[in-house]
Amino acid sequence: MTTPPATPHRRPAWAGRNYTLLTTAAVVTGLGNSGALIAAAFAVLDAGGDGTDVGLVAAARTAPLVLFLLIGGAVADRLPRHRVMVAANTLNCLSQATFAALVLSGDAALWQMAVLAGVGGTGQAFFAPAAEGMVLSSVTGEQASRAFAFFRMGVNGANIGGAALGGALIAAVGPGWVLAIDAAAFAFAGALRAFLDVSHTPARAPGGGLLRELAEGWREVAGRPWLWSIVGQFAVVNAVVAAAESVYGPQVAEDHLGGARPWGVALAAFGAGTLGGGLLMTRWRPRRMLLVGTVCVFPLALPSAALAVPLPMAGLASVMFLCGVTVEVFGVCWMMTLHQEIPEDKFSRVSAYDWFGSVAMLPVATALAGPTERLVGRSTALWGCSALVLLLTAVVLLVPDVRRLRRRTDAPRPAAATPAGSTPVSATPVAGPTGGPSGGQVTARGPQSTGGDPGLGQGG
Repeated sequence: MTTPPATPHRRPAWAGRNYTLLTTAAVVTGLGNSGALIAAAFAVLDAGGDGTDVGLVAAARTAPLVLFLLIGGAVADRLPRHRVMVAANTLNCLSQATFAALVLSGDAALWQMAVLAGVGGTGQAFFAPAAEGMVLSSVTGEQASRAFAFFRMGVNGANIGGAALGGALIAAVGPGWVLAIDAAAFAFAGALRAFLDVSHTPARAPGGGLLRELAEGWREVAGRPWLWSIVGQFAVVNAVVAAAESVYGPQVAEDHLGGARPWGVALAAFGAGTLGGGLLMTRWRPRRMLLVGTVCVFPLALPSAALAVPLPMAGLASVMFLCGVTVEVFGVCWMMTLHQEIPEDKFSRVSAYDWFGSVAMLPVATALAGPTERLVGRSTALWGCSALVLLLTAVVLLVPDVRRLRRRTDAPRPAAATPAGSTPVSATPVAGPTGGPSGGQVTARGPQSTGGDPGLGQGG
C-alpha cells in the first residue's frame, strides 16, 4: 500500500502552542503600542499642551516603571507568570481605553493623561519581569536561539509597522482612535496569554516575604560577575545612547541634515538593522555567547560619533543599520545566557534587576542632556557619549566570566548562585571531549532591544 505523502507543517516543529500564542500576543501589542506612543504625544498637543507637557506625560509613564519593577519581579516569581502577564494586560487595556475615551470626548486634561500614563507604566513594571524567559521556556534547548531570534524579528517588525500605521491613522482619524486600537490589542493579547499551558512549570515553594525574595534575587545578581557587570554597563550605555538619540539627534538633523525626514530615515535604518540581526541569529549560534554579545556593544558608540561629525544622511543611516544588527545579536546572546544560567524559580527577580538597571538612569540622562550641551557644547557631549560606551564595554571584557562562558545544550538549569565575589562553576566550564563544556547549564538589554520598550511602552 502506498504511503500518503506527509502533510507539510505550516510552522516549524519547535513552534508549539505556547510559542505561537506568546509570539502572536507580542506582535499584536507591538503594533498597538508603537502607534499609541505617537498618539499619546499628539493627544497632549491637541489638548493645548507643549513639548514640556509631552515630556511630563512621558515621565509619568517612566516613574512607576522604575519604582515597581523589583516588586513586579518578586510577584512574578511568587505567582504563575502567565497570570501576572494577563493581569498586567488587563490593567493596560483599561487605562488605554479610558485614555482613548477622554481624548475622543475632547475633555482630556493634562493631569488625567499623566495619571493614565502612570497606570500604563505600572502595568509594564509587572509585565516585563513575568514575560522574560517565557518564550525560551516554550521551545527545546537546541532550537531556543532560533526561536528567540524569530520572536524578536516579529516584535521588531511590529514596532516598525505599528509606528508607520499609527502615524497614518492619527492623521486620518485622530489620536483617540489609535489609543482605542491599542486598548483592543491589549485585550486580545491578554486573552491569548490566558490560554498558555503552564502544566510543565515546576511548583514553587512558598516564599519568605517580599523583602526576603528581593534579597534572594539580588544575591543571584551579585554572585555572578558577568551579570552585574553587564547590567551596570547598560545602565550607563542605555542612558547616554538615549540622550544622544532623543535629544541631540533631532537637533543635529534640524541644523545640519535638512530636518525631520533624514532623522526618520536613520531611525528606520536602525529598525531594518534589528530585523537583519534577527535573521542572522536564526542561523548563527555562537558558543561564547557573552563574548560575542559584548563585542557587539562597541558599535553603539558610532551613532553619537556620526552625529558629532556630523555625517550626511547616507552615512548616518548606514551606521544606524549596523547598530540595529549588533544590538539584536547582543539581545539574543544575552537572553540565551540568562535562560541558561539563572534558576527558573528566580528568573523574574533577576530579570527585574536587569530591567531596573536598564531604565533607572534614562530620566536622569535625558534631563541632563540639555545642560551638558550648554556647558561643553553639543559636539563634545556627543563624543563623550561615544567614549563612555567604548570605555565601559572594554572594562566588561576584562571580566573573565564574560570571555569564558559558553553555550550548553545538554544540562538542566543551575542551582542558586555562589556568594558574591566567587566564580560560578558554570561560568568557567571545563572543556569536554569535543571542545565544549563538560556540564551544567546556563538582562541588560540594548537600547530598545527587547520586545517592549522599557522607557515608554505600556507593557506588552
